[in-house]
Amino acid sequence: MLTSNVFRQHWAALRALLVLTVILGIAYPVGIWLVAQLPGLDRDHGSLIGQSFTDANGAALPQYFQSRPSNAGDGYDTMATGASNLGPESIVDTPDKPSLLTLVCSRSKEVGEREGIDGLRPYCTGGGVGAVLSVSASRVVSVNEPCDQVTAPFVSTYAGMRVECATPGEDYSAGSTAGRLVPVRGDAPADPAVPADAVTASGSGLDPDISPAYADLQVARVARARGVSPAAVQALVDDHTSGRTLGFLGEPRVNVLEVNLALDQRYPERQ
Repeated sequence: MLTSNVFRQHWAALRALLVLTVILGIAYPVGIWLVAQLPGLDRDHGSLIGQSFTDANGAALPQYFQSRPSNAGDGYDTMATGASNLGPESIVDTPDKPSLLTLVCSRSKEVGEREGIDGLRPYCTGGGVGAVLSVSASRVVSVNEPCDQVTAPFVSTYAGMRVECATPGEDYSAGSTAGRLVPVRGDAPADPAVPADAVTASGSGLDPDISPAYADLQVARVARARGVSPAAVQALVDDHTSGRTLGFLGEPRVNVLEVNLALDQRYPERQ
């Protein structure tokens, strides 16, 4: 009797595996591909996947709208699609990997400098790393700010103790060097000027879309680089902005690849 129950359970699990494999592993990808081939969509075959618009050194090209960050390989690599697997508790840098907090802070600082706006956000230092202190009975360390001859911690004292900057190569995420971790909010606005999709990657790392808010930040820069009016660039952004799917799913979005292709066709870069 027991053997019969075990067999039935395994057979049911195997059938479920086979059905889900056919649906999700074969039917769904083929269905998406077929939809992309339908006439009238006016899409380039690559428009379903995000791309980088940077130079050989990885610097953003000013004449193009920038995509959201990607953790897929070196960026938008279809063979390495995926997220960083870093979560909200990732706030301390390690010698070989920045924390999620520092990634967000550094990206926000970069976007702010590129677009001429305030890139500061809560729990970030002015230098673009996570504002996190390790507090013990005898010392306080700014764990994401390694020492050098010119660096001072983002805050000089905490709870009456002098704040030290981190020792280069030291891992403050665990072990004997880790005290009580205290993220410091700072005086950044609750609603940062740099939107969330400008500093976080999508789950797949291949998302071709950004929010209208992030696109709006980039209009002035792209217009200057191409020698056209901001209104002309904004009109192209509006033409490639989609609303919520079925009117209620998701958020409005701008397809970066399609906008940049339209810019090259309508307003070629000045030589």
